[in-house]
Amino acid sequence: MKKKLVIMSSILTTAILLSACAATDVVGETAKTSFSEVIEASGADVAADVENGGWSLSAPDNTARFIWSEDPSQTPIHDVMLVIDAAPFIAAGLDVSALEEGLYMDDTLMLGTDLGNDASKYDGSITAEASFNQIVTLYRDSIGYHEALDHYGIDLGNGNKFEWAKDMSVNDKDIVFVVDPELFILAGVDPELVEGWVYASVEIKDETGKSIEVMKFLKPFDLK
Repeated sequence: MKKKLVIMSSILTTAILLSACAATDVVGETAKTSFSEVIEASGADVAADVENGGWSLSAPDNTARFIWSEDPSQTPIHDVMLVIDAAPFIAAGLDVSALEEGLYMDDTLMLGTDLGNDASKYDGSITAEASFNQIVTLYRDSIGYHEALDHYGIDLGNGNKFEWAKDMSVNDKDIVFVVDPELFILAGVDPELVEGWVYASVEIKDETGKSIEVMKFLKPFDLK
């Protein structure tokens, strides 16, 4: 009887701790609410993307798109990805034949990752916001906070990200397409010559929490 009570106590304690962690996930919950504001501010730039099995948020200049899955268990290519215009990179020296298969297609570069095979479960309508919230819930580890820019972001694999402002009313970089340059430099790109992208040093945290500087291609937009 005593042993059973100890086991039950342990189970109850674990349940309470898990519940507390979920309730205090400020990053995850604020990432959802702030992204909802981005969707609203983007208006017609957010649309269903049937071909890629989800939703698309286009840059105001239509040179890049962030795509997220409606249901990761059914995604045809990547669960989350950037689709960007390849022309500026080709003009800066990119040899598309040096890229891995699938990265270059129909004059675009496709940079993304598969998060997993978990099925999305909706209580109501399947909307762009609801689908994004499902990804945050199912794959919370893919969401982070970029302190230097006061941004939330989603990891797209291989150093690529899509970031958005925690508060668009005080941030002049409401959304940012973030591309790791190494792959393209190895394929012949002169990073200083890629038009429409800023090649800059960005402060991030490494795995130990230490601040480090890394080079990235950035395409920021102010939506408000």
